[in-house]
Amino acid sequence: MMNTKFTLAIASLLGSVVYNFGQTKPQPALEKIVVDEYFGEKIEDPYRYLEDLKDPNVVNWMKSNSTYAREKLNEISERKNLVKKLQELDARKESTITELQITENNNYFYLKRNANEENSKLYHRVGYKGAEKLLFDPETYKKSAGVNYNISSLMPNEKGDKVALEISPSGSESAELLIVSSDGKLYPEVFDRCWYSSPSWLPDGNSFTYTRLNSSNVTDPNRLLNSKVYYHKLETDPNKDIEFFSNITNPELNIGAEEFPVNVYHKNSNKNYGLVLTVDNRIKLYTTDFKDNYAPAKWKMLVDKNDEVTNYLVDKEFIYYLTFKNASNFKILKSLISSPEIKNAITIVDEPQNGSITNFTLTKDGLYYSLTENGVQAKVYFLGKGKPKPIELKLPFQAGSVSFLTINENKSDIWMTFSGWTSPMKRYLYNPTTNKFTFQPLTKQIEYPEFKNIISKEITIASHDGVKVPVSIIYDKNIKFNGNNPVLMMGYGAYGVSMEPRFSSGFILPYCAYGGIYVITHVRGGGELGEAWHKAGFKTTKPNTWKDLIATAEYLIKEKYTSPKKIAIWSASAGGILIGRAITERPDLFAAAIPEVGAFNTIRSETSPNGPANIPEFGTVKDPVEFKALLEMDSYHHIKKGTSYPATLITAGMNDPRVIAWEPSKFAASLQNANASGNPILFFTDFEAGHGMGDSATKIIEKSSDVISFAYAHTGHPKFQSSKK
Repeated sequence: MMNTKFTLAIASLLGSVVYNFGQTKPQPALEKIVVDEYFGEKIEDPYRYLEDLKDPNVVNWMKSNSTYAREKLNEISERKNLVKKLQELDARKESTITELQITENNNYFYLKRNANEENSKLYHRVGYKGAEKLLFDPETYKKSAGVNYNISSLMPNEKGDKVALEISPSGSESAELLIVSSDGKLYPEVFDRCWYSSPSWLPDGNSFTYTRLNSSNVTDPNRLLNSKVYYHKLETDPNKDIEFFSNITNPELNIGAEEFPVNVYHKNSNKNYGLVLTVDNRIKLYTTDFKDNYAPAKWKMLVDKNDEVTNYLVDKEFIYYLTFKNASNFKILKSLISSPEIKNAITIVDEPQNGSITNFTLTKDGLYYSLTENGVQAKVYFLGKGKPKPIELKLPFQAGSVSFLTINENKSDIWMTFSGWTSPMKRYLYNPTTNKFTFQPLTKQIEYPEFKNIISKEITIASHDGVKVPVSIIYDKNIKFNGNNPVLMMGYGAYGVSMEPRFSSGFILPYCAYGGIYVITHVRGGGELGEAWHKAGFKTTKPNTWKDLIATAEYLIKEKYTSPKKIAIWSASAGGILIGRAITERPDLFAAAIPEVGAFNTIRSETSPNGPANIPEFGTVKDPVEFKALLEMDSYHHIKKGTSYPATLITAGMNDPRVIAWEPSKFAASLQNANASGNPILFFTDFEAGHGMGDSATKIIEKSSDVISFAYAHTGHPKFQSSKK
């Protein structure tokens, strides 16, 4: 087990500065070694003191690095023009609509951001062609506070006369839950300490359940522990809300401190469904009959983690389960509502031989599901009620990804939204009677003639162990493969999340318009090839994640797409493991690296607020085998002094609730001191942002411009060289 042996005295962080081309370069952080012992192995941690984000010396070091990084990024000559181009592309859209919810009586609630606005606002209309009405503008909320508020989710009640919305300041995701009526009235209750709290409206339309955290402070180590579901009736005091579902009210369920409980009321079955969630994609599911008495209920278990269920749906007769148990590519089961336990379920959609089931939904007519091959080619199937086999639908065009929107299982209405790397997102209403798709856009469709020559192709490459890895390559069709093209590679590889094809007029396509090749490696740890692909980059198998990226770079060099001096790599969050370990294992292979808000110090991340929740994905230092796995994926502890590292831009968000800012800080400090090359190691902390969720339009453009500009500056693009010599 871990045992801290000794800590050297903390000395002042502030010191002299050195000069570089007339600019002040921050003094490297001092080493102050702490030694930890794990299962007899001693590990030195020279920058432990940077974990104290309240220490003014630590904050000043972060700020000085941020100022310097901003100056160096602003020196990149083409960056200003790129910002203007991205602003023009953004302004070309009349509006962007997200989070659409449609009630049974045809009330539309959605978030919309117009071209000249920074953040989305809440709107309402009745019917597809109804008159639009603004219900809530986050820019007017607590205006005197001087922070950027962003709406992160919304949930209308069945009547459509009220909607619950979550609003967060400065990217913190520490949301306040508000209730707004369909005529724009803001109810007096404010619920703090919310975070994707999944409010579930109850039959009267005036009460709901919601989940609340321990704390709104993103640095509080107990923030995500012992979350609880509460019952609230409108126009009563939230401080007197009834605790409804938790490890306190239901100790017999053994809900772990790090697990996140959620309640969902379902009308047709008149039952509550209690979910217990973590980053582990396997859910625990319980049910209880709905009662007006909101005292803690007695719950019946339907699904345990051993059942390997990732999602469920309910209609009037059946409950449906999506599971990967004995089916890595997933299958769909169903049980009668009268005997809903999964042990009573039968298989209605078998595991596909090719591709993986990624999503499913219910309507009055039957069950729809999407299947994705290699994570990049989407198909849609429909299993009609009473039909023995599903049929494949002929889609309007070949799509890389698809998403569903339905009203509920009482209605036939279903909308499908399709997208691809070079195909803009399009929304269609499907009619199962006529088997016809009707194009039904929510906003004006935009043309992008400047991207007309950009194409994509899908290949597989052999990784270090011979396993075939899917790779997406996006580029201008006129490019010559002469080994001299700039390349920006990205991947992720965690939680079973797939890098689905999405049209990106604000990042991927502008990058390619400058002549570079954008490459997505669908590394192990993701879900592109089913749950087995996820588990092949998970805990002890995690090295496959960065080795897949390295193998892709080697393939691109061998096939004359590019060369080591022309390759930049980029990812974010858990993708920090991917980027950090790629450059610490093969620093010679890359010219630049851009890990944003990345996880780098995995043997310490368990001590951070979001750390315990991530144990199911990465492991715990309390287990000797998992500790070894965590140490192997720990980029911070694989930095070697005197090594020539590529140019690196590391970012952090001071309000980040997912990867605490000290993880990037420690990685940056160590890399700056260890680097033997002349390549810059820049570290930028945004003190007004978090993990990237809730960023304003301007901030999104600024971040995209930084990544593209830094990548091109260090892969030799002539337009992106420094304006100061």
